[in-house]
Amino acid sequence: MTQRSSRSSEQAGFFWKTKTLEEMSSAEWESLCDGCARCCLEKLEDEDTGDIYFTHVSCRLLDAGLCACKDYANRSGQVPDCVRLTPENVRSLNWLPPSCGYRLVAEGRDLYWWHPLISGDRNTVHEAGVSVRGRVRGTENEIPDSELEDHIVQWPVRLSKRARLKNRPRS
Repeated sequence: MTQRSSRSSEQAGFFWKTKTLEEMSSAEWESLCDGCARCCLEKLEDEDTGDIYFTHVSCRLLDAGLCACKDYANRSGQVPDCVRLTPENVRSLNWLPPSCGYRLVAEGRDLYWWHPLISGDRNTVHEAGVSVRGRVRGTENEIPDSELEDHIVQWPVRLSKRARLKNRPRS
């Protein structure tokens, strides 16, 4: 069961604050995805420490310009190691970016201003600089696993100052 946040929230009446992850409809669940595509990046795990390192190499099915899967409905069949997010696993996946809507809701936290459920606009995730748009340098088909260490980046686990703001900045 999702823990409810004891902190005051301007999002108090919204479904992600009133329902547990398990109580959400399929449409509500899918709408928690902010469209950043950070989870579609190849990641490396240090076997000794468990630390996760993101790369700028994407899954072969990612359309890096749209930040969307080219075959979302059939992704598991085409990419056997594609992890389907569920209410059960979002609480334990250590590689979900800290800004991930699923992770935030599982932790009882508010969504950021740029999340489409807050902004009403699917492009604000890109405007805030949170998505992988313009940052992917190749796909898993183009860059061999043996070279992934050469493609480690820091930005997937860090948010820009603009993205961390409480409200949408005025242009």
